[in-house]
Amino acid sequence: MLSSGETYQNPQDAMTALIHPDAPVDRIGAEAPFRAMKRVRSLSDRSIAWLFVTPTIALLLAINIFPLVWMIRLSFTSLNLSMSYLPLRFVGLDNYADILSDDDIWIRLQTTAQFVIATVALEVLVGFGLALLINRQFRSHSFWTTIILLPMMLSPAVVGNFWTLLFQPQIGPFNYVVGLFTGIAPSSFSMTGEVALAPWTIVLVDTWMWAPYVMLICLAGLRSIPDYIYEAAEVDRASPWRQFWSITLPMVMPFLMLAVLFRAIENFKMFDMVNLLTSGGPGSTTELISITLKRAAFEKWRTGYSSALAIILFVTVFGAANIYVKALNRVKQR
Repeated sequence: MLSSGETYQNPQDAMTALIHPDAPVDRIGAEAPFRAMKRVRSLSDRSIAWLFVTPTIALLLAINIFPLVWMIRLSFTSLNLSMSYLPLRFVGLDNYADILSDDDIWIRLQTTAQFVIATVALEVLVGFGLALLINRQFRSHSFWTTIILLPMMLSPAVVGNFWTLLFQPQIGPFNYVVGLFTGIAPSSFSMTGEVALAPWTIVLVDTWMWAPYVMLICLAGLRSIPDYIYEAAEVDRASPWRQFWSITLPMVMPFLMLAVLFRAIENFKMFDMVNLLTSGGPGSTTELISITLKRAAFEKWRTGYSSALAIILFVTVFGAANIYVKALNRVKQR
């Protein structure tokens, strides 16, 4: 009961005393939750955003930024883990000069560029063609979509071992199928052992695995085109070929360019599947720049040299991607 002269610091305590006069009110305990609520309400939206973003930023700094900064530091040194007993020397830009003046590095970059261009071109053609077929929504199209997507769901290590067995000249079925149509003896050639065939081996396998990924992106673009545009084109008596060139291709072009960007970046740093299929052979025919980086870092243990090479590759991909994204934005604004 509220006695004369007694006051409550909190309105909620006074209300509780009026409704339940016999109930004891712990004014100190009752004030604590309201103080906490006031503190939370006093936080601005910016403070709450930073509260949620800070753990993510700390994780990115620990996993990505710190190793990158440390690698940049190592690229200016002569560190060689096979001779770690030698004192660490600062060599400046010598590692970068050695890399840029090495003819073998330029050959590996040329091989990588050829691989990227060939695989991305085939993946876009095959993926876009599959997307056009699936977009027709024929009977059992859901089943065939699932079957087509199976390769991209597999691990690159599994795909590499799987196709290595298929390409075996003695036990692999690939040579027997080729021999059945061409009359060539199955044991007379090896897809992974021939200098002329080995590059096409990794192009074929990568296209088989990642063309469904391009198909998904293109299918999303096709499904985003409103039906009334095609209806208006049919009213104007536009042929299917004209509709494709004037409606379908221009409106899907941003999605195609996005697929090219994603696949080009991934293929530029391709390592695992190529390493399992050919290990860079025969000779150095299929030795991509990523395999060269791995050998410099973990076979020759030239840590400073390999760090400089990694930085050069990072700057190359980052710069090319920025230029490409600007072109993509211009296409989107049309």
